[in-house]
Amino acid sequence: MSFISPLFLWYFMPAVLLAVLVCPRSWRNGIVAVGSLIFYATGAGPYTLVLIGCMVVNFLAGPALEPNAWDLQNKRRKRLLLGVIGLNVGMLLIWKYAGFATQQIAAVTHWFGGGFPVADLVIPIGISFYTFHHISYVVDIYRGERRALRDPVSFAAYIAMFPQLVAGPIVRYREIADQLPQQRSHRLDDIAAGFPRFALGLCKKTIIADSLSPMVDACFNTPSDQMTFAIAWLGAIGYTLQLFFDFSGYSDMAIGLGRMLGFRLPENFARPYSSVTITEFWRRWHMSLSRWFRDYVYIPLGGNRTGAGHTYRNLCIVFVLTGFWHGAQWTFLIWGIYHGALLIVERAFGYDVTPKTQAARVGRRALTLLLVVFGWVFFRAKDLPHALGMIGHMVLPDFTGLTDVVEGAVTNQRLIILLCALAIVFLPAHPVTGPLLESSRSRPATALRIGVMTVGLVYAAILIATGTFSPFLYYQF
Repeated sequence: MSFISPLFLWYFMPAVLLAVLVCPRSWRNGIVAVGSLIFYATGAGPYTLVLIGCMVVNFLAGPALEPNAWDLQNKRRKRLLLGVIGLNVGMLLIWKYAGFATQQIAAVTHWFGGGFPVADLVIPIGISFYTFHHISYVVDIYRGERRALRDPVSFAAYIAMFPQLVAGPIVRYREIADQLPQQRSHRLDDIAAGFPRFALGLCKKTIIADSLSPMVDACFNTPSDQMTFAIAWLGAIGYTLQLFFDFSGYSDMAIGLGRMLGFRLPENFARPYSSVTITEFWRRWHMSLSRWFRDYVYIPLGGNRTGAGHTYRNLCIVFVLTGFWHGAQWTFLIWGIYHGALLIVERAFGYDVTPKTQAARVGRRALTLLLVVFGWVFFRAKDLPHALGMIGHMVLPDFTGLTDVVEGAVTNQRLIILLCALAIVFLPAHPVTGPLLESSRSRPATALRIGVMTVGLVYAAILIATGTFSPFLYYQF
């Protein structure tokens, strides 16, 4: 089930919200937990058992990981923590990366005239996200930052919460632990605050991202011998916009849904294409993922406390993991290494600070966006040769125009939406639209809310009713 499917919008979401609204406040977590498992099962089917199995193990381990007053059993707790983390990571490795690993082994053995069976496993939906939630849960308990949950219903509400289960935001346990026992009395206020945010995300996804999708697909599906400078740049720019409006749209919908259910989920985007450095970009793009890797990988490795060499090593490790977390393909690994290398160069030469003059900031913003666009080619391309060929055409103008297939995909409507999306990207870094829409009572925010809730929402509903929508891009991760 997708947030933009008629089944979700017309039936599931209203039913869950109505239940939360009319049932006793103490029932909220139970309603969220049951509804979330139903939501997940409609898409994952039997793989729901993988999620439930992981939930049972992590829930049972939680109380045993809590430090006592004298912490006399620290070694036992540490062994248990490492075992649970190993189980979580092992499940992720098996389901998501076994196919990739066996493909590489089979390729090597083929060179020597041998053979090797290739695993063909279906990746359970959202496993990358709920694995990180489980790790956050046990680590935060081990560190003594929050107590373990004794109520399995509240635990299920956290892990399986349908707004963030499939594609984030990644919610660290300490960010939501204090919210789980709350019995909010202002439920109508939560719905009134969250629904405009949800509607904004729906508009970003259906009106902008899905409109750009056919044009982007046509560009990236162009054979190498027909690729041109114009097609390569059109595809790269189009995907840069499509991915942002698709993923940030999903995040807005998730945060809005969470608010309607009485939860404050963390922000995930803050106008990342307005960044003037790659360092700033990663403080604004998929922020919940960046925070997770910072707290549970980068800082435990030593962060930037042990000298430049160790800092660069830690950055390399984090971005290799970031690349592979997105998918078991060499293109994702190269994308992660690319961004890690850019961060190291910025840090080594002092380019990770914001320039003081306006002209320098404009120039650095343009350069940062250009570097990000090149990186997205690796992220979107079907394989490494395709990515390198496309980038080659981007840096070597040929002025041969578009093929008939691509030209047919570039309709007037899509071209207008592309230009409007570009204009939105080039707006100043502040304010960020989502939080402004949700909480501000200023006249511009009120006007935006009215526009989204009337024209935008009606147009998005028409597009959904006619079936002109596609799955969220981050569902594949």
